[in-house]
Amino acid sequence: MAARWLVIGLGNPGLEYEKTRHNIGQLLLAELSDGNKFLAHKSRMEICEVKSDSDTLVLAKSRGYMNETGGPVKSLADFYKISLDHIIVAHDELDLPFNSLRLKLGGGDNGHNGLKSLTSSLGSADYYRIRMGIGRPQGQQDPADFVLKQFASAEKKALPVFISRCADAAKALVADGLDKAQTNFNN
Repeated sequence: MAARWLVIGLGNPGLEYEKTRHNIGQLLLAELSDGNKFLAHKSRMEICEVKSDSDTLVLAKSRGYMNETGGPVKSLADFYKISLDHIIVAHDELDLPFNSLRLKLGGGDNGHNGLKSLTSSLGSADYYRIRMGIGRPQGQQDPADFVLKQFASAEKKALPVFISRCADAAKALVADGLDKAQTNFNN
């Protein structure tokens, strides 16, 4: 039976953040949108609806900052009547090396302000996650500064293949379920 899924790509608005590590979730949305335009929604999100096999993916990115994402996501989920078990959140993950991918259900926020906001507003952490590895900074660089920097040259070259693999993982999660998608995509 066809279902509607809400796929959230965490990130910050504005050109200065567009190509930063912290916005990797929104890079995934761009890949999944297949060139379709995102439109403003009354939930303070920008959305784009696409088909994935027989299911509909509502791709969504906040027009506000990452630490304020929860309220708009809750409004959007309520508007579409999408339950927690049909919400997928794509986000940057410092604790995974760059180009690493992990799919999971639930868990803590690990200090990620976007996840904190979502969990608080949704009332639960039991939503799917696409943890997109960005690695940790070298030396003494503050992780908060690191996530707001653009990718290094070598990372930029590898990024399109990584984003494409994450998009395939998102589609597999919807089509095949978590266990099979984890087996095929977690690395």
